[in-house]
Amino acid sequence: MSDAPNMMKAYEPAEVEAKWYPIWENRNYFHSNPASGKKPYSIVIPPPNVTGILTLGHVLNNTLQDVLIRYHRMLGEEVCWFPGTDHAGIATEARVDKFLRQEEHITRDDLGREEFIRRVWQWRDKYGGTIIRQLRTLGCSADWERERFTMDEGLSRAVRKVFVELYNKGCIYRGQRMINWCPVAKSALSDEEVIYKEEAGKFYHFRYPLTDDSGYLVVATTRPETMFGDTAVAVNPGDPRYQKLIGKTVKLPLTDREIPIIGDIHADPAKGTGCVKITPAHDPNDFEVGKRHHLEVINIMNPDASLNARCGKRFAGLDRYTAREETVKAMQELGLVEKIEDIRHAVGYSERGNVPVETLVSSQWFCNMKELAKPAIEAVRSGRIKFYPERWSKTYFHWMENIQDWCISRQIWWGHRIPAWYNDATGEVYVGMDAPEKPGDWRQEEDVLDTWFSSWLWPFSIMGWPEKTPELAKFYPTGDLVTGPDIIFFWVARMIMAGCEFMGDIPFRNVYFTSIIRDDLGRKLSKSLGNSPDPLDVIARYGADALRFTITYIAPVGMDIRYSNEKCELGRNFANKLWNACRFRRMQGPVTASFNRLAPDLKLTGDERWMLSKLNTSIASITEALRDFRFHGAAHELYELVWSNFCDWFIEAEKVPLRAGGPAKEQALQVLDYALFRILRLLHPFMPFITEELAHQMQFVPEDKSIMFESFPADDGMKSDPAMIGLADGKFELIRAGRALKSSYNIPDGKKVNFHIRANSGTVLAFLQGEIASLKSLLNAENIALELTAFDTAANGAAPAQAVHLGAISLPLAGLIDVAAEKAKLTKQIAELDKCMAGSKAKLSNEKFLAKAPEKVILDAKALLEKMEARHAELTALLTSLQ
Repeated sequence: MSDAPNMMKAYEPAEVEAKWYPIWENRNYFHSNPASGKKPYSIVIPPPNVTGILTLGHVLNNTLQDVLIRYHRMLGEEVCWFPGTDHAGIATEARVDKFLRQEEHITRDDLGREEFIRRVWQWRDKYGGTIIRQLRTLGCSADWERERFTMDEGLSRAVRKVFVELYNKGCIYRGQRMINWCPVAKSALSDEEVIYKEEAGKFYHFRYPLTDDSGYLVVATTRPETMFGDTAVAVNPGDPRYQKLIGKTVKLPLTDREIPIIGDIHADPAKGTGCVKITPAHDPNDFEVGKRHHLEVINIMNPDASLNARCGKRFAGLDRYTAREETVKAMQELGLVEKIEDIRHAVGYSERGNVPVETLVSSQWFCNMKELAKPAIEAVRSGRIKFYPERWSKTYFHWMENIQDWCISRQIWWGHRIPAWYNDATGEVYVGMDAPEKPGDWRQEEDVLDTWFSSWLWPFSIMGWPEKTPELAKFYPTGDLVTGPDIIFFWVARMIMAGCEFMGDIPFRNVYFTSIIRDDLGRKLSKSLGNSPDPLDVIARYGADALRFTITYIAPVGMDIRYSNEKCELGRNFANKLWNACRFRRMQGPVTASFNRLAPDLKLTGDERWMLSKLNTSIASITEALRDFRFHGAAHELYELVWSNFCDWFIEAEKVPLRAGGPAKEQALQVLDYALFRILRLLHPFMPFITEELAHQMQFVPEDKSIMFESFPADDGMKSDPAMIGLADGKFELIRAGRALKSSYNIPDGKKVNFHIRANSGTVLAFLQGEIASLKSLLNAENIALELTAFDTAANGAAPAQAVHLGAISLPLAGLIDVAAEKAKLTKQIAELDKCMAGSKAKLSNEKFLAKAPEKVILDAKALLEKMEARHAELTALLTSLQ
């Protein structure tokens, strides 16, 4: 038998991947044609940060997108996957600022705005394409000619147009409001950019003396340093303890100020002392109280969250945490600390800066979202947009129905500068696409827009909006969106609002939310824990297809993923199994002409009908799974089809006609080719590299063509024969039982033995007689006796049997083992187990042991007893079979 022509003995993923991706790209296979008459299908990539490098989260997200893209391409649709990157304002500015400090020992302030922005563009040109190059390594078939960047001129124009339209509509405004402030970025943040973490803290109870020296009020705070911004103490007007004090004043400790005692329902008589310090500049609830009572708003923070001059010489310039310690110390020196309690509370952290945010009053730009939200709510409620898993719609509705104004301005330099200009001489504010032509001394707004203000336009700005482009006409709205649930508010909801407002149509029809990837211990992946592997290292070790298939296989819908690199052995072994199957087929002779279509006059064997029926069933199941975004289910179905049904059973069964030669071999080759090509096409969206290579190695696809343009398999219309399928399934069950019998008595797989099979009926007997060659081959049997009666152990000696659907299979042991010696050995093993089990049961019934032993020791003892009981049952069954 000759070796498979031109096929490596083992699959080498690095070699195959390096070969095919340049071919695909150079042949323009991923580029779409908006002028085609085909049905359109499009996806926009969630644009990774320009600062980013490939993570396992990107691997999962982009693998699933590529599965959808390749699947729809094989359905014959005009497919476009729009790629691009996000300018990531705060993250990129921080990265470049750090780079400049380390490499050139200068800061952005040393350079000034224009020169710093020029340096960011330089940095972006040099380093910003890293993740896009890495996505190619993964095999992503995006239309790279249409790659965009959120700071491109076209997208920037779209941002300005949206800002101007919403401003003219009255949705965008500038005002003083309570906002979140990141001391690291020195910029405002939206509510969605604040991550809450539970941590230990303290509750400080301070005494504020009454101005008339008649006593004091006790107020409590977790942030003592903010007391310098207090402008009142609030009590509930209905609280009889304090009604007479309303209108009086207290001395604000550590200052020379007196502040009023006010009556406000914000103070809850049931909480603490019922007295609340009011700091309008640094607490959202206090800000509202301050507005109701016309209180002064005193900002005590510098942009870096150190205390400013309003706090006095002793405290001005101190870091907020040092200031907290000094404030408490000073209050203790004055005898004004009532008590200090340890507590646990939620603290808001800057998502980017990873430091606690400050809440403060600031003049910022906001967008009123309430009217924009209405059509977006209806789009999901009506089912025009569907969420997978559906439970995320509840989260969406809760946020949308309680939506707050969006703080859209950021105090950084890198980003879309707000298109507003001020005339200080006249007080005029001009908002427009370009600088005002009207004479005067105009200065542009210094702030830039929140990064998400460009991202929410992505589904149509990436296609050239506001111009009426062929891409928009063909591909908007897009088909599906694959993204993480962590940005449902940041991005998904806002894109729906923007699409409804500016395009008059939804941006996509389905949203699939990916799982969170954790390690085997259930921890989130992070560099600090050392449990976040570099996907490029994984690809180098296992191959891109192995990583793609594995991460899809272990990603159940709506559940967290437990990942470890070792799990990629599943994908690598699966690729090798497929490779070896194709290599085996090539070793049998040239490829037949039937790989696309079987001749209708073939008289298929039971095994062949079984395999083709399994294929049709799997095709229907996989197609349905992809339509329902059950990628995990599709991967499991593929694994079972290829590994078990095709490789382990069908190829082994077909070795009989292959050895027979002649017409039987020719038919076996035809069916193998037909099944293999359908399998490769089913697998292609998941494992593009190996399927492309094998499709060419098998000569299923011409040298100048690609499997990606072959049709995705559909039911071939071959009539199923349930009765025959049931018999074939029964045959394979019988073979598994026979192999298990040999294993039970440690008989080597390579040793030929005799079997006796009792058939349940004449029909079964006739079927098995026709399969005798296959049975002998798959069981490695010397002889097989087929009868309607059971094996006569009295006349022929011991023969353990196992019942199956088609009857029973027996293994005569005469000549294979010394039955008497085997009985003695089993009897001894059972006796030893009885003794051990008795000791284990005695220990577990001992109350002193149960009371004193650690829980793990008790659980281990119980597990050991269960293991011994299972082994006891197994040995007893073996002994019984020898009687």
